[in-house]
Amino acid sequence: MCDWWIDEKMVHVYNCHPFASQQIVPTDQEPGLFCCGGDALFVVSAGGCRIEVFQLQEEEECTLLCRFATMGKVLSIAHSGIGDYLVTIEEKSKATYLRAYTNWRYQAVEKTRVAVRMLGHFLSGSSFRVAPKEQMEIIEIPLYDPPLCFSCCPVTGHLLVGCRKSLVVFSLKKQDLNDPLSVLDFERSLIMHVPGWTPSQVCFCDGYVAIQMELEILVVKLEHFHQQPTNDNVPVPKDINTSIDIEEKGIYHYHSGLMREAAQTDISQLEQDDFYVCQKNQELLGEEARECGVSVTLERTGMELEAGDIEVSYVLYRRFAPDFFQGHTVEETHLHSLQLLPIFTVTSSQDLSCEKKEGEPLSMFCFISLPNTGYLYSIRNGVELTSTYQYPEKAQQAVLSNQFLHVITRNALQCFTARCSAVAARTEDPYIDTTMKACPPFTMDVCALRIQLFIGLKALCHFKNHVVLLTKAAVDGDGESGRGPKKAQSRKSTSTKQKVSESGHGWNLYIVNTVSTLHLYSEMVEYSKKYETNSPQAQSCIHLLSEAHLLLRAALLDPAVRDPARGELEAAFKESCAQLGDCYSRFDKRDFHLALPYYKMSGLSVTEVIERNVTFSQKSQSFGKGFLFFLKHSLYEESSEELSEETAGQVLHIFSTAEPSQLPHVVCSPCMLHANHATAFASLEKLESTLPSVVVTLTKAAIALKMENLQQYKTEMGCHTEMLQVYGFIEEPKLLLLNREGKSIEPTSLAHHLKETQEGLLVASAVALHENNKMTLEEADTFFKELSRETGDEKAGPQLLVDFWEALLVASTQEAIIQELLFKLSTVYIDRISTKENSGIKPLKTAEDLINSCSHYGLIFPWVSVITPSVFNMDRHYQEDLQKLQSLLSGPSLDPSSIFPLLEQLSDNESPGLSIHVLCATKLGDHESCIDKLLERCPQAIIPYANHELQREKQPLWWQKVLPELCKKTKYEGDESNTFLSSLKETLLVVAMELDPLEFLNLIPDDGTAAFFVPYVLECSQKNLVT
Repeated sequence: MCDWWIDEKMVHVYNCHPFASQQIVPTDQEPGLFCCGGDALFVVSAGGCRIEVFQLQEEEECTLLCRFATMGKVLSIAHSGIGDYLVTIEEKSKATYLRAYTNWRYQAVEKTRVAVRMLGHFLSGSSFRVAPKEQMEIIEIPLYDPPLCFSCCPVTGHLLVGCRKSLVVFSLKKQDLNDPLSVLDFERSLIMHVPGWTPSQVCFCDGYVAIQMELEILVVKLEHFHQQPTNDNVPVPKDINTSIDIEEKGIYHYHSGLMREAAQTDISQLEQDDFYVCQKNQELLGEEARECGVSVTLERTGMELEAGDIEVSYVLYRRFAPDFFQGHTVEETHLHSLQLLPIFTVTSSQDLSCEKKEGEPLSMFCFISLPNTGYLYSIRNGVELTSTYQYPEKAQQAVLSNQFLHVITRNALQCFTARCSAVAARTEDPYIDTTMKACPPFTMDVCALRIQLFIGLKALCHFKNHVVLLTKAAVDGDGESGRGPKKAQSRKSTSTKQKVSESGHGWNLYIVNTVSTLHLYSEMVEYSKKYETNSPQAQSCIHLLSEAHLLLRAALLDPAVRDPARGELEAAFKESCAQLGDCYSRFDKRDFHLALPYYKMSGLSVTEVIERNVTFSQKSQSFGKGFLFFLKHSLYEESSEELSEETAGQVLHIFSTAEPSQLPHVVCSPCMLHANHATAFASLEKLESTLPSVVVTLTKAAIALKMENLQQYKTEMGCHTEMLQVYGFIEEPKLLLLNREGKSIEPTSLAHHLKETQEGLLVASAVALHENNKMTLEEADTFFKELSRETGDEKAGPQLLVDFWEALLVASTQEAIIQELLFKLSTVYIDRISTKENSGIKPLKTAEDLINSCSHYGLIFPWVSVITPSVFNMDRHYQEDLQKLQSLLSGPSLDPSSIFPLLEQLSDNESPGLSIHVLCATKLGDHESCIDKLLERCPQAIIPYANHELQREKQPLWWQKVLPELCKKTKYEGDESNTFLSSLKETLLVVAMELDPLEFLNLIPDDGTAAFFVPYVLECSQKNLVT
């Protein structure tokens, strides 16, 4: 390998072999132009009036498919994969024409007809629909200005034509007439006016339009949007000449157009005075490109745009200043090789062979090149310069593909790696650049895999795994100097030198076949091992492996790759991830943390990763930062993999040597269940002698419990107070619970032991874990249910879980958690009261404790005690549950509507149920129904209830509801007459104090009992006289 430095940027050059074999295209005449597409190579003879088509096949020789004549001399040619048509710019009689050749494959049959027609005739007429024929069709595409350049969209098949004063978009139309016959046509749909710009090259892809001048490039995007029609819409002109006349008069739609015209006028004046004006470098990305001074106005001409409108979004503007220090003349310093490259994936396009690709490209890239430098921009989902390619000598042409950038100079074919897959992968997968997944950055140093010598390279094109090269050289007398290039070094090569044709001409057209991705990947991996052996700490090993990794990513992003090839690539991809994980894990690299995601992506188990690194550490006598980083994350992430006793012992040795402070956390990992307890205890004792802590002590206690050494366990647990132990559990939650991947929460043996011996410590620790975000409420529920499974305390809610909810309700400040806890506790209380079942386990806190310590538990209302006195004939446990529920309903936090459906379990015919029903109805404001229930089922509570609840705005219920009802009850009830009578008397006292005499008299019933009310009327009158 060698590196070169240009403008302080390093280019890595490796001696890999991306080229497998080559063959000479058997053309009859000297080729002038050529292009690829549709598994075919189109070669235009030097005379320019004949096209030869050759079949491009994987391993077979290039064979002639057909040949046909053109209507003029071909100046430019391109193939569209969508529609399988050719587009040419042709010259005849000093006039320039744009033509499209469709159904050209019929020319493989001799004497096949050729039809010539104008654009749009198929769409408007019916002559071609009546009798479809197997014939090639030449479509004349008329333009106001002569065509200068064009581009076919690889996504839609639409055609963009660059003229002197405008760009014209032609939409591709297709109609299937009679299988397999179909007819293609074009419709002029849009005209783009770019004042002051005469394009030298254009590109068109999925709405993106790239326009190139000598030293400037502008990329815009045509975006559809729907809007209501307004009077401001510009009508479609009868002829495009109207807008052009406007442009010629210098009337532009934007102020920027005026500024640009004035600037160009000044520059032209200076150049006429023998001055050459060089403008400054300028780069504008995204919407900033709108400030470039180039205006783009649209003129709609197609019917398909009636449903919506199109607007222009500026994407990129770049202006270059010529660098005369590079050794190039002013004439040589200009842009070339403009290209837009879309990247599709399996999700965005399932079948690339379909006529129109479904979905949008995942990523879009724009490439542009100067003689010594190439620039690659990512322009979808943000605009960014991803790579800058420095060439060792002047480049004549460059072609970008998903995996490579091929560049030709006068005597060499250079193969650079492309960073497209690194950008596309990040767009496709949001987990990249996290601890889950990784991908090499696109900012890596540029890499050249191969510089292959050729003689007299002139032109280049690329299709799939074929690179087509045209060479032309001066012919000596013996004809030797016109020979082809040296044979590409490859195992597939069958000869060492390619002979020139018998005639001794000075040109050749080569097809260079590239090797498969897997073959090149394997070679790069073997190459990287040399760097690892010679210089383990060098960056070249990781750089080359990263390049190989990106090659595999690019291949996997290609939706055309199917099984079994995809399966082989995926296996190689996992191997590549493992190799990158090894590199980042073993050396003290700055990015050592990348070992974790790469190892995860490799599919290797923790045991396999340990074996790979332990073997390496035996040579280096140390463990890499990346390996330790991976190991800690794997052990702490609750992996479901359980290490064997031998492997667990190796892990204990690794951390005892490298990071002893991590030993408590390592020992508590669920992966270490099979570790030798004695070895782990000894390692912890050694650590405690130098670095004592609560976590170390608790971990020793947990191991002593596993060894059934209760005496040692008690000794360790007695070293610290319970409060400090709670802090220890916060620092290492796995002392109490295991959360393995794919499994539910599992309590540890220490948690089971604490349940039997120190329930308060266990509950307090669980609350602390929840409040420190180490355990969710759902996980805590599972934890306590698992703990209670053995004792069968589950039916009405495990008591320990209820204790936890009550303790958490005291500690929590999160409103959502509080409301959920209130509902859970209410549900349990109601269920226990209704079923009259209980495990008999004493709760940690009584109702009185909760009322005194928790603001959500309120003082029970006095009238509730009348309904359910404390001496009520009820089990003391249910008396506690009833009082807790009554206290919650008496408190400020519980919304009774949330538990209203649960009240069906409680009958209001019994005092406990009655008290809960009345409490809920009261908090909901339904006091009248509460009065009715109390008068019917517990009349002795009516006065306490009214005294407490009928205050302020509810006070009128005393005389509106309570008094009339008591009058009725006193008259007709027999058994409870004394109770009703005393209640009536107390009610009359309240009413007499609150009402005027006249109002009071109106309340007295006219049933002959007026004498009973006379004392209260007198009292009301006396009160009124006093006041």
